[in-house]
Amino acid sequence: MKNEIERCVETLRAAATAGDEYAAIDAARAALDAGVPLETLLIDVVAVAQARVGLDWAANRLTVAQEHTATAVHERVLAVLAHEPAVRGHRSGPDKGRLSVACVDGEWHTFPARLLAEVLRLRGWQVDYLGAHVPTAHLVVHVHRTAPVAVALSGSIATRLPAAHATISACQAAGTPVLAGGAAFGPDGRYARLLGADAWAPDARAAADLLDAGPPPRRAMTGLGAGRRPHLAGPEYTALTERAQELVRGVMDELDEHAPVAEGQEPTGHTAEDVAYVVDYLKAAAYVNDPGLFTSFTGWMAHVLTARGVPVRVLAVTLDALDVRLRDLPLTRELIVRARAALPDGPR
Repeated sequence: MKNEIERCVETLRAAATAGDEYAAIDAARAALDAGVPLETLLIDVVAVAQARVGLDWAANRLTVAQEHTATAVHERVLAVLAHEPAVRGHRSGPDKGRLSVACVDGEWHTFPARLLAEVLRLRGWQVDYLGAHVPTAHLVVHVHRTAPVAVALSGSIATRLPAAHATISACQAAGTPVLAGGAAFGPDGRYARLLGADAWAPDARAAADLLDAGPPPRRAMTGLGAGRRPHLAGPEYTALTERAQELVRGVMDELDEHAPVAEGQEPTGHTAEDVAYVVDYLKAAAYVNDPGLFTSFTGWMAHVLTARGVPVRVLAVTLDALDVRLRDLPLTRELIVRARAALPDGPR
């Protein structure tokens, strides 16, 4: 079975990266016909193929357009599998209860949430899949209207952790526990715990197993509400938020002077959008007070830049420029200094 699974993953990935939706769907159906259980197909084939697409993009083996195309094809495969006749028999039993699955406000990576929704439906849950970028206020209205036993909150990008915190607090204030999942919450769920989530799961199978064992209990409310913010959104995070645009402009000036883009070189890492992304991650690290978050991000970004022929010097200049401009924020400067020291060796 292991060899069959690997063959299915590569067949599906090849079809998706080629943008061949029909071949991808045929590959998924062929796997079902060959006896691959549906949950295994969803988690160990479709999800793994999608993860490899992300790795291929990071290594510059796929363009952004190709990555988006492959993701759209994989999402289409999930949708088709959800309506296969062979699937409906799995859902013939009584519902276990109602769940809401949503992406954090500002989070546009829907694949993990959609995958979880289909796995939960397969397990017998009634699922409201709310999709990408669900504003907290609208999610709370939905929770009041539908009374789910829990909200499964998906976040892939750590820059949305402050928004996730607000959502977790608001859902709990409405009396609904929150199960957090996705890369944004850290590989061990540390940020889910810090933000007060009732539970965390590393992947769709673990989330389904956790909910099958019994959804997190509803919290007893206190005068301060269920979601407390003891040390988050401190003064340095607030200052970074207020000065973000000014920082981006200043860093861009430094890059233009000290790390000009060579003729014919892809300008990745040398645009205002890319610098704003660095600032956003710095804000997120300041919010959770974790240097590891920013260092991990800058290490990943260095890898992405290097794969595209952009010298690490571009990122080094960016960090140095931020360091100079944030001398009045000692905790934030410590985040920058640690990330700067951890940059990989290479042309700068």
